[in-house]
Order: sequence, then structure tokens, then C-alpha cells
Amino acid sequence: MVIAIRTITSNMKKITQFLFLMAFLSGFIAQAQTHLYENPKFDELAKDHKNIAILPFRTKIELRPKQMEKLESGQLEEMQKSEAESLQEAMHSWFLKRKKRGTLAIDVQPPSRTRTLLLKQNINSENIDAFTPEELAQILEVDAIISGTYETNKPMSEGASVALGLLIGVWGRTNSAVVNMNINNSGDGELLWNYNKKVSGSFGSNSDDLINVLMRKASRRLAYTK
Repeated sequence: MVIAIRTITSNMKKITQFLFLMAFLSGFIAQAQTHLYENPKFDELAKDHKNIAILPFRTKIELRPKQMEKLESGQLEEMQKSEAESLQEAMHSWFLKRKKRGTLAIDVQPPSRTRTLLLKQNINSENIDAFTPEELAQILEVDAIISGTYETNKPMSEGASVALGLLIGVWGRTNSAVVNMNINNSGDGELLWNYNKKVSGSFGSNSDDLINVLMRKASRRLAYTK
């Protein structure tokens, strides 16, 4: 009887140690896939911010060689443009919902106005890197800009998804995406906030789902949200 109790106790200790180890590793992996930087002066600078603009994300859709063979010249670029604008619209929608709830302290420029102002200055995805954050903020007439990069193996925007489905027919791999977001101050271009996150297999089937997953935790550290 004593031996049996000792055996059960020993097994329970092993199970507890195993579960603790798994929890530790899960936390470590989650941290390894998420990086958040907040400028110590973000709150102070954000007090004077009235409006911000969201740039189209620099987007890369990674396809397998056999899938690439089925694309005609320019089709991948068009899908990436559709994906970039879809993310821009989804993020704008996310901010508007917080504004309606009274939990957002600033105004967010409509993406259509942002794209129009950039187009008037002949700024596009090919040459936007030639402009500094403060130059872009001045052109867009805002106090800060949100920009970022987005890499995926399965597009979320309706336009890109339909185009890819018709051309290739199958998706292959599951959802996977890496997003890197920046917020830069208008006056000096200083980096106020950076968020880098990798998500895989569980962020839904459209851009709104993806943005909600990305911003759920990050928004708690965002100076513009109450």
C-alpha cells in the first residue's frame, strides 16, 4: 500500500513538472513570436496628437514555385496591392470601432484620403521608402503615421483571395503571417511604437480577423487607446 502511494505521488510530481515545463515553453514560444517596443516618451508626445494616418502595408505574398508559374506578369503585384489596401482598411475599421466606443483619443484619416494625397505627390509602393516618416506625415497633414510590412502565404483580402483561387485552384499551406507595425511621430520622425508578431493557423479568413488578433493585446500598450 505504501509503495503504491509513493508510486502515485511520484507520477503526480512528474506530471506536474511536465505540465509546468510545457507551460513555460508555450510562454517562451509566444514571447519569441511577439515583440513590442514602446518609446518612453510615447504617452507624452501622444497628448498633442489629434489625428493619424495609416499607410498601405508593404505586402509580400509567398507562393510555391509551381504556383508562381501559373501567374502572368503583374498579377502577383496586383494581389499584393489588394492585400495591402485591405489591411489598411481593416485597421482603419478597428480604430473607428474604438472611436465609437469612446476608447480612442484621436481621429484616424480615411484610407481613401491617405491614398489620394500620396497619389497627388506621385508616391506609391515602389518609391515610398524614399520619403522619411516626417515627410509623409507632412504630406498627409497628420500628427503621426502607422506603417508596416506584411508577409503571408495565404492572402486575406477578398480581391487577392479570389484572384489566387481562380488562378491556382488550391491553397496548400495553412494561414501564416508575419506583421511588423510602426508608429512614427510627425515632427521628427521618431519611432514611437513597434509591434512585430507572427500568427499561424488560427486568425480567421479575412483581414478584419487578422487585425483583431494582432491588436487584441498590443492595443493595451497603445497610447491612443483609453
